[in-house]
Amino acid sequence: MTIPMTLKEYLEACDIDYEELPHPRESTASRIAELSKVARDRMAKAVMLQSDSGYRLAVVPSSSDADLEQLSRLLHEKVTLASEQQIMEHFRDCDPGATSPVGQAWGLQVYVDDMLRHQPDVYFDAGDHETLVHMSGREFDRLMHDSPHGRFSRHY
Repeated sequence: MTIPMTLKEYLEACDIDYEELPHPRESTASRIAELSKVARDRMAKAVMLQSDSGYRLAVVPSSSDADLEQLSRLLHEKVTLASEQQIMEHFRDCDPGATSPVGQAWGLQVYVDDMLRHQPDVYFDAGDHETLVHMSGREFDRLMHDSPHGRFSRHY
């Protein structure tokens, strides 16, 4: 599989300068970062959340987990992790387990962890298990400019 059209068309509509980088097939953001020689703090991963008011996407560095308690405080409601089935229903054109952090392309509200803001470069899963999207930190900040942000990750 290659980068989903939903993502490609969204990035092009936003006039984002990016490149696609192939990598050996792998399923975890941390492992992809390691194989691709990318600092884990610059590798963004998506965490889909569920709450009474719907679904959202938290974007954190691959070196961290999303802190659900902190996210619940930020969103003023209890959040839990969405199930794999719920994720697959929203990201139909992505490989299972290869959720893109550009949830806006799929109509989701995205929250970006402050650890990813102002990085010199950002990398993330393209929606398959064999392609990374790479862009400058400036382009990533521009892409996420409408997304609320805060500190809601914790290193593991």
